[in-house]
Amino acid sequence: MKKIALVNAHVISPGVDLADAVVVVEGANVKSVSRAKPPKGAEIVDVKGAYVVPGFIDVHLHGACGYDVCDATEEAITKIAEAKLAEGCTSFLPTTLTVGHDNLVAAAKAVAAYRKNEKFAKVIGIHLEGPFINVKCCGAQNPAFVRKPDIKEVLAISRISPVKMISYAPETEGGAKFAADCFKHGIVPSCGHTGATFAEFLPAYKKGLRHLTHFCNQMTKLHHREIGVVGAGFLLEDLNTEVICDRIHLCDDMLRLVFLRRNLAHVQMITDSLRCSHCKDGYAFEMGGLKVQLKGGEARLVEGGNLAGSTLWLNKGLKNLKDVTGLPLKDLIRTTSWNQAIELGLGDRLGKVEKGFVADLAVLDAKNFNVKAVFKNGEKCI
Repeated sequence: MKKIALVNAHVISPGVDLADAVVVVEGANVKSVSRAKPPKGAEIVDVKGAYVVPGFIDVHLHGACGYDVCDATEEAITKIAEAKLAEGCTSFLPTTLTVGHDNLVAAAKAVAAYRKNEKFAKVIGIHLEGPFINVKCCGAQNPAFVRKPDIKEVLAISRISPVKMISYAPETEGGAKFAADCFKHGIVPSCGHTGATFAEFLPAYKKGLRHLTHFCNQMTKLHHREIGVVGAGFLLEDLNTEVICDRIHLCDDMLRLVFLRRNLAHVQMITDSLRCSHCKDGYAFEMGGLKVQLKGGEARLVEGGNLAGSTLWLNKGLKNLKDVTGLPLKDLIRTTSWNQAIELGLGDRLGKVEKGFVADLAVLDAKNFNVKAVFKNGEKCI
């Protein structure tokens, strides 16, 4: 079995900060992480002091490089997966928009086609963002396609390509039961695009809902007489909160508040990246039938000016977190992959640079966090 030894590595893994390390990869898995000499016969890869971190897992992204998941073509999923890999992302959930059922079915077929030959980042499953959202909290989602929660529709899509997460408004009719139905079928329900009061949120929480979609964005704000869903995110420690760490969707002070006051075991960095990610400023496009333009690094609706998503790269998100919070990387790193893996039932093999874990690794320049190399299933692909 082929062996690779990454030498002069600075390993950053949940709870681990080990400089001058040797990471031995045997086949698809990590064989050892230590300061011992590399084994004889191993292919030597000198990373020259760069960080070796678990491959990022992005559970919420719509597109990149001019492509969107809802383009519903294998080419679109392939191009997005290639772009994500360039950010150090080794696994992701292609995320759909609030669109018609036929479009969602077509998108699922495109994802299924890509999964038969995953050339770039791996697809764990689909994230449906909508269409079961609060029409008053659409943000950049198209209200014309909003409808009531329907587990039958979700399962029809999941039979084509597995749905692993769905963002919906739990205050809608049947919202609590819908959360329970999702769990029965191995799907993570998430509260998003919601106008729920704290009291309206609790029935779904009691049914097991433990995930918040892009925390603070398009959800009821914290108020001293009604804490809303943002308040729930601070009060209920076990809520897994997605955070867009581009320093646009959340200001630096809010990022500090989240990362310094919440249990980091329940925080997940996402990109929520759109097709304009990896594109030049000025790029214009449509999103679910709504016109969007990229200006000054911000993707906003042409009409109304709502933020429509981000252009964030995962490696840059991690650097933002380090710069803004000052927290040790060994603590921040779990928010980029291991937390996501745990929630998706993969925490025993993804999200750590540790013996027995899959060798999905990103090598980052220690100064600016640029991606120098990526390993997927033990194979160097960048």
